[in-house]
Amino acid sequence: MDHSESFNRKRGFDATAITDTIKRALASAGLDTSAGPLVHVTGTIEQALSAAGLMPGKAPVSPGTTFDGTARVVDPEDVPAVEFPGPAARNVEPATQDTPSPQPGEFLERSFTSAIGTRSYKVYVPAGYLAQSSDLLPMVVMLHGCTQNPDDFAAGTRMNTLADEHGFIAVYPAQSAGANAQKCWNWFRTEDQLRDSGEPAIIAGITTEVASTYRIDPRRIFVAGMSAGAAMAVILATTHPDLYAAVGAHSGLAYASAHDVPSAFRAMRAANGSAISARRAAMSVPTIVFHGDNDQTVHAGNAAAIVRQAIAEQGGSALHEEASQGTAVGGRQFSRTVYLDARNAVVAEHWIVHGAGHAWSGGSTAGTFTDASGPDASKEMVRFFLNLPRAGTS
Repeated sequence: MDHSESFNRKRGFDATAITDTIKRALASAGLDTSAGPLVHVTGTIEQALSAAGLMPGKAPVSPGTTFDGTARVVDPEDVPAVEFPGPAARNVEPATQDTPSPQPGEFLERSFTSAIGTRSYKVYVPAGYLAQSSDLLPMVVMLHGCTQNPDDFAAGTRMNTLADEHGFIAVYPAQSAGANAQKCWNWFRTEDQLRDSGEPAIIAGITTEVASTYRIDPRRIFVAGMSAGAAMAVILATTHPDLYAAVGAHSGLAYASAHDVPSAFRAMRAANGSAISARRAAMSVPTIVFHGDNDQTVHAGNAAAIVRQAIAEQGGSALHEEASQGTAVGGRQFSRTVYLDARNAVVAEHWIVHGAGHAWSGGSTAGTFTDASGPDASKEMVRFFLNLPRAGTS
């Protein structure tokens, strides 16, 4: 007596006889169950009986799983997670092709390589994104600070939650430990302060790659960062004003504040934001700046230097200011100054968070370098970005 017969008799149910009868019936009709499509029919019956405890377990029969156009047998544990598709039409069942269902948000890991270098990055595709839609979405590029990474920065800023709420793509380039042992963006090196050189070129490459993969409005691509990431965001806004429509800098430094490590530390400690390089800064995009006035890592005077660069290129003394004070829900007081041009268009916003240190204001404790008691910098930056008029519109 074989194992199948013993197995069935113990249960008073002969599953093998049932499947044999089905096979004979199909064979009598001239249908071959040993190969071709019908092998899946009998295999499915056997698997169902096995799952119900009526037949010994049996490995499923499969001709292989197709990936990238190549059919091959794949161990289920080796099958990669399904990723959210790009702008190309998604393959869907006929019944749902005309009314595609909204998708949940997805946080996907990618890698970018150019002649200049390679960096990994993560992209958050918001809940409800539909590849078939013709609507164009904004995009926010988020640059983490030293010792951080995309997951940490996303958790601390809660920017992915805002992406779901407002419908934008969030991108998080990752600095490699090979490029900087502390994973700081190299904002202080001359070669990393130029348009077609170093890390600005790599991050701009990541930005254009994502913009070409998803439905991105080229008039609403923004960049923001924390600390070293904020300094690099300012560099990108200065060197790529045609790519980034606005910049958000939290606890960062002005463009060309340093040219090597020693000058970087001097700039970080300087009460007046350091002496800016003789190179003229062309900060020609709207700018929002946050900084804690008790920051012991990067002096708050650097925030004022960023603002000075921004307004110098967009009207300088011709601008008018609107100042206000308030208290955040978490308890911290803040001062906010808005700079407007002759048309009342916002050129810059300067937020000083009183008593705060080197931390993302209003951030979540799920990430590092956050201060939950301050005004929500993430919400304010998104509000600032999305309220700006789009270039090319009347």
